[in-house]
Amino acid sequence: MMDAVTSELNNNSFINDKPKILLLTWEYPPHVVGGLSRHVYGLAGGLKQDYEVHILTANPGTLSSCERINGIYIHRVKPLNEKDPNFLHWILGLNLAMEQKAAELSSFHHFEIIHAHDWLVGACGLSIKESLHCPLITTIHATEYGRNNGIYTELQKFIHTKEEQLIHGSDQVIVCSEYMKEEVLHQFSIASEKISVIANGISKETLLDDPESLLEGLPIKKGKRLIFSIGRMVREKGFDTLIEAAAIIKDKYQDAYLIVAGKGPMLEAHRKKAKELKVDDVIHFPGFINDMQRLALFQKCEIAVFPSYYEPFGIVALEAMITGKPAIVSNTGGLKGIVKHEYSGLFMAPGDPHSFAEQASALLENPKAADTIGKQGQKVAESLFSWRRIADETNRVFEETRISQKLEDLV
Repeated sequence: MMDAVTSELNNNSFINDKPKILLLTWEYPPHVVGGLSRHVYGLAGGLKQDYEVHILTANPGTLSSCERINGIYIHRVKPLNEKDPNFLHWILGLNLAMEQKAAELSSFHHFEIIHAHDWLVGACGLSIKESLHCPLITTIHATEYGRNNGIYTELQKFIHTKEEQLIHGSDQVIVCSEYMKEEVLHQFSIASEKISVIANGISKETLLDDPESLLEGLPIKKGKRLIFSIGRMVREKGFDTLIEAAAIIKDKYQDAYLIVAGKGPMLEAHRKKAKELKVDDVIHFPGFINDMQRLALFQKCEIAVFPSYYEPFGIVALEAMITGKPAIVSNTGGLKGIVKHEYSGLFMAPGDPHSFAEQASALLENPKAADTIGKQGQKVAESLFSWRRIADETNRVFEETRISQKLEDLV
């Protein structure tokens, strides 16, 4: 039986004559694991001008089960087996709980579109597509093959199969770059016209008046120049390249140092490697930082760097660019579609510490050029990657899919 808050929100939404859409995601702010939650948050904010947006997501703790924030309806569920330490069992329980909630919501709402984000919510998406007779659009943010440069283990095979089932069962698939489109076409053998390429978006942040006040406890070195990076501590992010490059930076620039923020399974391994190479005084891995600290570090740094081996898009590169800081990015994947070398950023060769050091030197030794590149990157980010623009492109996919569904129903 639905609680009073849920009932009130559902009743209030009846007065809204906008078409309704349901977005499925396993993470949504304030529950942030990776970049997916920020993507869905930004997209929902852009779509709410045209749709009544409902988010169905996991409840990681004691968050409200249903609330309306900034005009967006958020419904949170706990997995049926939320204490199960096996992640795949946990995901299965999450999808079952999401299916139950979607069925409950459908008694109050007629959803025009279901929009799933990655395989983690794929089972729910495929199930409610059939039960609600509603078009399913799926955004594939990354693939298991791409993350691991192949499929090797039973777990990877399982995830790859789930991705395949979701992609083939969806009415339309969205990817964030031409690079990702080619990867999906190659791995899953679907028709090219079934895939739409829509970039990630970025919101312009209000600059902090006193960023220093937010950095207490972090390894900030006064009077020295900061090179900043952030991401999940996994192999594909390429942070091992920065550790190897730290010795070059240390020898050449006594006033430069690196902070690489983020959490993940390789955090302790990176810290250990930095210590073994005797560069732990110049490259620091503080672990998790909050969003305000993240913004403060982007404001404070001289350079941002993203040395990924695999990056379908690279939203963190946009976060650096939107603050006006010059970004060095790997010449790979979706990053190639964001940056124009020596105009809106600089390219480095993936996995090559000398290439990174060369590009960093070009910026550290030419502050005026670095400032120009930062400002040009900022203009690119603001003009091409606003969430309003991304939402408009997504809306076109939604409308085309809705029309196709209605035509099929007439046949």
